[in-house]
Amino acid sequence: MNLEQLRSFDAVARIGHFTRAAEQLHLAQPSLSRQIATLEHDLGAELFHRVRGHITLTAAGERLLPLARRMLADAELARLEMAELADLRRGAVRLGATPTLCISLVPEVLAAFRQKFPGIELRITERGSNGLAEELEEGALDLALMTATESIAPSAMSLNRLPLLNEQLVVIGAVSDTNLSSRQIISLEELATFPQIAFHRSYDLRQATDAAFRAAHLAPWNAVEGAEMDAVLRFVERGIGVAVVPAMVLLDRPKLHSLRLSQPQLSRTISLAHRPDFRLSRAALAMQQLIVSTIEQITSVGAPLAELLSKAD
Repeated sequence: MNLEQLRSFDAVARIGHFTRAAEQLHLAQPSLSRQIATLEHDLGAELFHRVRGHITLTAAGERLLPLARRMLADAELARLEMAELADLRRGAVRLGATPTLCISLVPEVLAAFRQKFPGIELRITERGSNGLAEELEEGALDLALMTATESIAPSAMSLNRLPLLNEQLVVIGAVSDTNLSSRQIISLEELATFPQIAFHRSYDLRQATDAAFRAAHLAPWNAVEGAEMDAVLRFVERGIGVAVVPAMVLLDRPKLHSLRLSQPQLSRTISLAHRPDFRLSRAALAMQQLIVSTIEQITSVGAPLAELLSKAD
């Protein structure tokens, strides 16, 4: 029993005539008759009474008809859903990102993706780079935006990584802080004299800045320690201290003033990763392309943060 046989059966039952049913199905009548005969043989029951050209359903035919129509409807629904997936009208993307990217790059990407593909479900996971790598390897994510600082080498993982962006780390203070708001550059030695809002020790950013201070034989003054990104930004806005953050978190943060770090400059690389043995869905490929195009917009000439960002080689 196949769908073509069921379509033929439904057409004959609905029209009550083999020739007219064959015309509607664009089949030759002998082909239609063979399909019905094969179906009856496979089911072991006659489906039609054939009396002098008058076609009516047998008891078996009456039992089969609602089942056949349900199967045909299910097949059509499956076809439509696959067509919607192919045209990116339905589906899902599982994207992971680090906390700093979830408050900077990711909202820009999701807003553009949602506008372009409103039927695609977005599932976001916010974790550190090592945690995201584990979820990729377990198959729990399609794509992940991961980071690595210059002083912290990325762990050895069998993942495909596409370097997207080199991002400077900057020092942020409250706009109301007159000791900082008139300046554009600060050295690491000077930074060590300011009260700092320090991230949790698990953050790559914390590890990178701690390593830089150790290399310069400096001991930073941590006014608050162990905060997450949202809290760090709030504390800085209230003038409690300063912090070292990625440049992109300055997007839409008018209460913050940023200074470039000198001696040394610190930066990190943002990469888009996925498992090499997983074939990306059309929706995931569309997300990948949109992330790349969003990076191009952010780094374009004239963009507010362009001087602090550069495309990765």
